[in-house]
Amino acid sequence: MVAQVLDGKTTAAAIKNELAERVAALKERGIVPGLGTILVGDDPGSQKYVAGKHRDCQEVGINSIRVDLPATATQVEILAAVKQLNEDPACTGYIVQLPLPKGVDTNLILESVDPDKDADGLHPTNLGRLALRTAEPIESPLPCTPSAVLELLRRYDIDLNGKDVAVIGRGTTVGRSIGMLLTRKDINATVTLMHTGTVNLADKVKEADVVVAAAGSAGLVRAEWLKPGAIVLDVGVSRVVNEDGTSRIAGDVDPAASEVAAWLSPNPGGVGPMTRAMLLENVVKMAEGTE
Repeated sequence: MVAQVLDGKTTAAAIKNELAERVAALKERGIVPGLGTILVGDDPGSQKYVAGKHRDCQEVGINSIRVDLPATATQVEILAAVKQLNEDPACTGYIVQLPLPKGVDTNLILESVDPDKDADGLHPTNLGRLALRTAEPIESPLPCTPSAVLELLRRYDIDLNGKDVAVIGRGTTVGRSIGMLLTRKDINATVTLMHTGTVNLADKVKEADVVVAAAGSAGLVRAEWLKPGAIVLDVGVSRVVNEDGTSRIAGDVDPAASEVAAWLSPNPGGVGPMTRAMLLENVVKMAEGTE
């Protein structure tokens, strides 16, 4: 068996084309969506990530609003930047790029974001709405990476109804939020949340029809852990140093999993591009909601 690829790059490109049409329709009605970013410091990874978001905006016609602060920025200065974007009518939604400098109360900063401009879908208010609505429609922004996982599967006509899903990783971005989406009545999956401290992790993963690996531990999920024919989404990202001193991005899933799984999203090239696409989806949806 050789797993079929869940191609996030191609799928994200298709979504961007669809979003460009929706943005053009909004502009005809005098509405210009705007994505803002707050970047503190000069971390190369964060700079690259933010730059990618603004390139995505350019591709679909969304206005870009950048607020860049030095690494020496104080908590008061960061809160002022948050206030600025909360009040800026040109900003439909925005993100605060993490990590923030040591000594800054990250939770305070994130909770100060206007929930209606929460492009990441991770504000406590929006997560609370998701938790409370198991069947009702959700109009507030949804967490980008969990949404990316579900949209990627939907685009490949993979039905999760009745499936047993192993989610590995307990972070807010994926692990703690994706279960609320997967167990909604319109998706109807059964979820077991696991992590690197789970006892007999391999045995429990082998029972799952679907595996979402999001622990950020390179190569954690071995091929022999998987049920033959499983659907595997490699979400976790780690930077691994090669023998020659260079580094590369590695996912949580051993590449040999392609010999066991029926479907496999690669890393990079799978859920990552989809996450950026779903961020744009949130911004466009929020702009459409202003009409």
